[in-house]
Amino acid sequence: MTLSNWGKPAIVTMMFFGLLAAFPAAPALAGDTPAPKNAYVYIGWPNDGEIITSGKFRVWFGLRNMGVAPAGVEFEKTGHHHLLVDTGLPPADEPVPFDKNHLHFGAGQTETVLELAPGRHTLQLIVADHEHMPHNPPVVSRKITVTVK
Repeated sequence: MTLSNWGKPAIVTMMFFGLLAAFPAAPALAGDTPAPKNAYVYIGWPNDGEIITSGKFRVWFGLRNMGVAPAGVEFEKTGHHHLLVDTGLPPADEPVPFDKNHLHFGAGQTETVLELAPGRHTLQLIVADHEHMPHNPPVVSRKITVTVK
């Protein structure tokens, strides 16, 4: 079979995939869901440096210039909160992990009650899209430290 028997669509497809093969894939820097450049997520309470006198305490989250939508619901400029406890930021090109240090609020919650052992703890928020992927650019709060007595 000659190329002339394949037709133009087949030749264009072969050229496209041949061109793709010539360039290595670039590493992903964040998820594909865009976030507004002025999006801002924050921990409303507790404050950085707060001393908590009980192991059980309320944490509330704030989000500006974006909306909150449950996991699995895809709307432009929305996401849901993930609270990072005693851990660093997850890779921006992977879904936020599901474990004891990465708490998901996929129903769209904006607060929770945490129970932590006595000692120093760090808290940080990251907003992720309907598939738990960080936005591009990532929407991340500053990390705070609390001490539980």
